[in-house]
Amino acid sequence: MIFTYIIIGIALCYGLLVIYYWHSWRSVPYYTPAAVQPQTTISVIIPARDEEENIAALLQALEKQSYPSSQFEVIVIDDHSTDNTVAIVKQYPAVKLLQLTADNINSYKKKAIETGIAAASGEFIVTTDADCIPPKKWLETIAAFKEETNAVFIAAPVAINCNSSVLQVFQAMDFMVLQGITGAVVHNNQLSMCNGANLAYGKKAFEAVNGFAGIDTIASGDDMLLMHKITTQFPGRVHYLKSKEVIVSTAPMKTWPAFFNQRIRWASKAAKYNDKRIFPVLLLVYLFNLSFLVLAIAGFWNSYYWLWLLILWVYKTVAELPLFGSVAGFFEKRWTLQFFFFFQPLHILYTVISGFFGQMGSYEWKGRKVS
Repeated sequence: MIFTYIIIGIALCYGLLVIYYWHSWRSVPYYTPAAVQPQTTISVIIPARDEEENIAALLQALEKQSYPSSQFEVIVIDDHSTDNTVAIVKQYPAVKLLQLTADNINSYKKKAIETGIAAASGEFIVTTDADCIPPKKWLETIAAFKEETNAVFIAAPVAINCNSSVLQVFQAMDFMVLQGITGAVVHNNQLSMCNGANLAYGKKAFEAVNGFAGIDTIASGDDMLLMHKITTQFPGRVHYLKSKEVIVSTAPMKTWPAFFNQRIRWASKAAKYNDKRIFPVLLLVYLFNLSFLVLAIAGFWNSYYWLWLLILWVYKTVAELPLFGSVAGFFEKRWTLQFFFFFQPLHILYTVISGFFGQMGSYEWKGRKVS
């Protein structure tokens, strides 16, 4: 009975947490720019490594931006690409191309971003990934939001494109929930969460916190770890931009191993967070999902636990559904609701596996072994 009570306690805490995130997400106001044309100068920083399949689409999308071309520049930093990435970028004369020369370092992406910022002339830095596509009013909306709120750091939404395959639909659904939680906690100034595919921050703010110094030996974390540094030094000036005009779309992982490797990479940052408020949340989420595996195994000794497993499955679905439905509506993917109940076992399994292996110390990314 003690074992059962522990799981019930964890489940209740988890349910309250998710409901809180749902209410917080709904409280984030939709942003509509004022009629005044923003004047902020922007430098778009794009680290790229072996992105010949994606980089052209991104650069074409940037050419179509509604923001005046005189007010922004695009800087691509090639990270030792072995394909035609460089040749493709050179086809766009307006794009500034830099070559990363540093080698034998643990965080190539941070070094690439740092290199781009050093060469940037814009007062506001906007970062994205080479496999992303921004909407037409992306830069215009970010600039307007920055001027209206006096923000020094802006986290903005990202969506994963998907076809009808289980792998891609699952990725899109999982990522939407993460985006909803990001908006909720950033708006309430509770946690440092964001995604490097859609970030903006002041160049002076980056320099004021000494850039990536102190976190430059950590392979990942060019987004959340930097966000925490800036949040600490500029309290009240870090914001989440909730607007469909700034939703950046990105490509899904093409295979299950690639997907798990990506999530393991994300999970590997957990022990490196300076924002200690995130640890109780991560622990609660992990223990709740681990409870399902514990019940499944315990059921072989007593089938009573399989009944609890089914009850917990339904409970998880009901608790998460309001948040997921609200976020799916924002991203215009409400059609994914039909899969929500059935994808729960997959979500539980991936959370437990990626959380465990993320703490093992190493993974492979972009052809490199990272530790």
